[in-house]
Parts: sequence; structure tokens; C-alpha cells
Amino acid sequence: MIPIVLIGAAGRMGRAVDELARASRDLEIRARVDRADAPGARMGANLIESSGVWSEDAAAVIRAKDVVIEFSTPAACRAVAALCAERGAALVSGTTGLAPADEAAVRSAAERVPVVRAANFSLGIAALHRALDAVLKALPRGWDVEIIERHHRHKADSPSGTALALAHAAQAHLGRPSSGIVHGRSGRVGERPEGEIGVHAVRGGSQTGEHEIVIAGEGEWIELRHVAQDRQAFAAGALTAARFVTTARPGFYRIDDVLSANSP
Repeated sequence: MIPIVLIGAAGRMGRAVDELARASRDLEIRARVDRADAPGARMGANLIESSGVWSEDAAAVIRAKDVVIEFSTPAACRAVAALCAERGAALVSGTTGLAPADEAAVRSAAERVPVVRAANFSLGIAALHRALDAVLKALPRGWDVEIIERHHRHKADSPSGTALALAHAAQAHLGRPSSGIVHGRSGRVGERPEGEIGVHAVRGGSQTGEHEIVIAGEGEWIELRHVAQDRQAFAAGALTAARFVTTARPGFYRIDDVLSANSP
């Protein structure tokens, strides 16, 4: 059995990972970590009655050979990455909204242990990245790229980390600096500059997540779209990543590496 320490166990993603892991035959949630007053903590505590340990302190439960899965906060992600490196535990990190210092802490941990870092653990999103790459490679320069993402009203960061990752991937083809990404448009902004990428965030209701890429040329356009119907899609990807890191060498990996390892 692969021992899992779940950070952010009381959150929406934590509960989805917990539920799917308990239904597997090769994974065991050895410990769950979250604040006792976190929204959903009561539900998380109920899940623990059958197995595992509940703790508010990651340092009290992480040990060598564990796989730590974290969907938490940037500060917690940074601290957990350091603990994993210190104790020899692999890390699967899915917290969004990380600052450069947080990203640096995760990459530092990857020098000592295997780390899979992703803003979105959907294997479908990994395939969407490949599709975007293929389409942009097939087209001449001059096509416009716009990204629209839709999420539930409770999502804290905007635009989504996935939308930003898609925008940066498009930039690599367009050869534009990060200043070429705009977040929505308002007022008399003038003609659309060549190579600009618009990223638009929609928030409302209970929608799990949707990302749409519009690639527009003269007289035609192409749409690439991914819809997550349930958080189980992200949970399944996180658990696939957990299996991946058990045999991976220390290093920094993306979800595309996990997809490649599991493709025929």
C-alpha cells in the first residue's frame, strides 16, 4: 500500500481525494491534516473514523517514504515542501495562487525528493495543453488567442492557475512577453495588439471548472474546450501522480510527465 498524507483534508479537493483513495486497493490515507476550524473539518473528521490520523500539524505526521498530497494555502505549501525535502517524502502539490517564493520552495524540495506540481490535476487538461501546442504549431503567426475560464463562486484566485498556464503556453508560440497577457478589457482600449492574449474569468454558482481557448484567424476560428463535471477528475489525476512519484527519481515534474508515463 502507498501511504498518503493528505494536507488540506477538510477542503473540497481534500475530501474528493480522500473518497477516491479509500475506494482504491493500493493507496492508504495514513494521515489527514487541516485546521480543526476549517470549513468541512467536521466532515473530514467523520471520514477518519475508519482509518488514518487527524492532525493540525503536518510536522507531526510526515515521515520518510510517505507521499504527501497537498491542496491547501501558499504558506502551507511552502512549509510542507520543506518538510518533505527534510524527511524524504514525495510531494504532489496542487495549491493555486503561489507567489514566486512559494514556487521556489517547491522547486528547492524537488532537488531532494520527487515533486509533481500542477495547478490542475485533470489528465484532460494535460491533453488540452498538448492539443493547444499542436494547433498553434500548425498555424502561421497572426492568429489571436483568448482564454475564458468559468468556476464556482467560492474560488479564491482569479484568473485560475490553469488559465494562466494555458496563456503562458500560448505565449511560447507567439513570442510575446508576459505583459502581453491582459485580464479582461474595459473602456476604450483601442485595437487589439498583435500577440495579446486575453484571459477572462467568470464566477458563479457551483460550476466545478471549464476552460475554453479561442484561436481566431481571418474569417475562421478554432475552439478547444475542457469541462470538469466533478472534482473526482482532479482527484483521480492527483492519485495517479501519487503513484508516479513512488518510482520517480528526485526532480520537478508536471502533470504532462504523469500523462506520458501512463500513456500507451
